[in-house]
Amino acid sequence: MSANLTINLKRASKVYYEGETVAGVVVVDTNADLRHEGLSLTMEGCVNLQLNTKSAGIFDAFSNTIKPITLINTTIELAAAGKIPVGVTEIPFEMPLVSRQNSIAPALLETYHGVFVNVIYTLKCGMRRSFLNKQLNTSCQFFVQHRPQERPVSKPVRCEITPATVRGGAPAGGSRHMPHFQLYAEIDSTVCALDRPITGKVRVDECSVAIKSVELQLVRVETCGHAEGVSRDATEVQNIQVVCGDPRRACDVPLYAVLPRLFSCPTTATHAFKIEFELNIAVIFEDDFLVTENFPILLVRSK
Repeated sequence: MSANLTINLKRASKVYYEGETVAGVVVVDTNADLRHEGLSLTMEGCVNLQLNTKSAGIFDAFSNTIKPITLINTTIELAAAGKIPVGVTEIPFEMPLVSRQNSIAPALLETYHGVFVNVIYTLKCGMRRSFLNKQLNTSCQFFVQHRPQERPVSKPVRCEITPATVRGGAPAGGSRHMPHFQLYAEIDSTVCALDRPITGKVRVDECSVAIKSVELQLVRVETCGHAEGVSRDATEVQNIQVVCGDPRRACDVPLYAVLPRLFSCPTTATHAFKIEFELNIAVIFEDDFLVTENFPILLVRSK
């Protein structure tokens, strides 16, 4: 005898807002009558934190995973003990998407897949069976988003990048291998809506050597608290090459980046962790000398 459990959600996108009802069916497919001791469905939402062993202390390095933070944990009984007939049986369910009262945030956090911080929401279904039969289990991940707010006011930022601004007043001897250059960079807004592209421009006004590449990098900065302090790690989310080869001088090059789903979320700060984002404009010269300008950005979910 073989039997399978599957969770099918009514909403194809699997994206829900807090306060909505998650609805669907649990499908039981069996080639013979199936006796069971009960069928339950659990909605789980948690934040999984992990420390970077390079930045954590000596004691935390032995166990670099912090206890998960629970956002939701609700269980309902779908069916009492009994028998499911041969064939395909669909059992409907509805569960409200509501955070726990003692949650770390006043509202549910958006689904986010990072390196050291992950926010995950899952439906888990289990069929209890007699002692001699293996319990059947299945799971299905769904996604939580914040309701769109009013569009934020744009906050453009402009800067010039020269050897002086890169080194920040370092001794002259420290920049003897640095080429002479003058770059202009502009980001249309450092307050960015998640469903809208990040735009701007970069321009090479002067440069004494050829340029190999100009790149736009999106960086996540994840901060986790632990027994010996705070672990703060920056990792790359995506890298877009906007110029390949030596660009014309005094010619504007547009910047355009679409934020990746799941790997970006609204900027978040709680007492246990923070998720922040930055933009880097990186210029690589022909001798592989690298110059980077950093722009902290605020990501929001807006209309």
